[in-house]
Amino acid sequence: MHPYENEIPPAGAGSPRVDITPAAATVLRRLREAHGPLMFHQSGGCCDGSSPMCFPEGEFRTGDSDVLLQSLAVEGIEEPVAFWISASQNAVWAHTRLIVDVVEGRGGGFSLEAPDGVRFLIRSKVI
Repeated sequence: MHPYENEIPPAGAGSPRVDITPAAATVLRRLREAHGPLMFHQSGGCCDGSSPMCFPEGEFRTGDSDVLLQSLAVEGIEEPVAFWISASQNAVWAHTRLIVDVVEGRGGGFSLEAPDGVRFLIRSKVI
């Protein structure tokens, strides 16, 4: 299996709104070690703005137009990783389970994983 080919975690009763693949969790652990506590922000922008962006916790300033969708528990990371989403995007994806995954390739220049030649992306399932 290619290192960034992942199975989407199975949905079950009470499935979280946001989940993370094992490969994305591996990248997050590496980023946590290098940068400290982390956060995601998912906007509804175009191009890279539609990908989840990973920042050191608190570096991206959230506001009234953002919703804390979930605090992700990632094995090997002590504190939860906040997953923020723009309120407008949350409304569009209200009936969707978001799965944070990682693939090879360049993503957003401001997201922490960009220099590693990988990028986070969202896979989704209707719930």
